[in-house]
Amino acid sequence: MASVCTYLNFARNTEEAFLFYKSVFGTEFSGPIMRMGNAPACGPDQPPLPEADKNLVMHVCLPILGGHLLMGTDASESMGFKLNQGNNVYIALAPDTRAESDRLFAALSAGGKVETAMQDMFWGDYFGSFRDRFGVQWMINCSSKK
Repeated sequence: MASVCTYLNFARNTEEAFLFYKSVFGTEFSGPIMRMGNAPACGPDQPPLPEADKNLVMHVCLPILGGHLLMGTDASESMGFKLNQGNNVYIALAPDTRAESDRLFAALSAGGKVETAMQDMFWGDYFGSFRDRFGVQWMINCSSKK
């Protein structure tokens, strides 16, 4: 079923923040905390991940209220991300099909700036991210193979 969640970027303290949110909401993480050091290199030109970044959070997901999911990551400068207040929140869409993912991506990103084009990712989903023409940041992640 299609859904929407809130995706937060932190400067190296995602785990601390999410342990706090977990205690406040009294819920459990939806799966294990994924670490940067467990991800494959994105390409042959990519520099190796610094040792200090290998334990950073790549992805964490916590159900909060009414089925809403709060997700997060450590946005490290070593990976080319400069965290500023205002660029630390994404609206994350999870459409039911790849066709709907492509439609939403094309429509919402028109006139904006694509960060990651829609593509198959190493975690098995179809994913893309962008900033729309109004400066709002979006992620689209589709688990369906259709």
